[in-house]
Amino acid sequence: MNEGWSPTSIEGVVTRRNLAHEDPRGSFTELWRNSKTATLNESPMVQANLSRSAAGVLRGMHFHLRQVDLWLLIEGSAVAAVTDVRPAFEDGVPTNQLFEMTPGDALYIPVRVAHGFLALTDVTLIYLVSNEYDGTDEHGFAWDDPEAAIAWPSQPTVLSERDRANPSLRELIADLASA
Repeated sequence: MNEGWSPTSIEGVVTRRNLAHEDPRGSFTELWRNSKTATLNESPMVQANLSRSAAGVLRGMHFHLRQVDLWLLIEGSAVAAVTDVRPAFEDGVPTNQLFEMTPGDALYIPVRVAHGFLALTDVTLIYLVSNEYDGTDEHGFAWDDPEAAIAWPSQPTVLSERDRANPSLRELIADLASA
């Protein structure tokens, strides 16, 4: 595995722990270096985003057909969920995995792997993406879809209107197939 990345049960999803170097002044943590992700993805990361969420917020489940994401948890604690929806495009069953994330954790998410997180505390997350945002590659399904069967540790207290209105995974796949 490249540069300290650890494989997970979902093909292409990898994690790593970014170490903080502390001294009396505070700390320093290298969050990202192109050479650490270059072999994971054909396209370079081209945009960085900052997400802040209060405890109880759930964001997800979202995925992209042309974009990879690299999440870097800066502050707080969250449970991240990734669901491999690639089998669903072939009438297969999606698989998922949960990750407890704390500051310093990184999660690399390839195309067609849905992602979301539940903020256990107030959370600050930086995420790098391989495409500039234009809205044409944003897809989502219900965070509580029974087919995805994500074992969230608790119910969210805050959901966006978008996430609340997301269709089931099967409905989304059917819509994408007919487009």
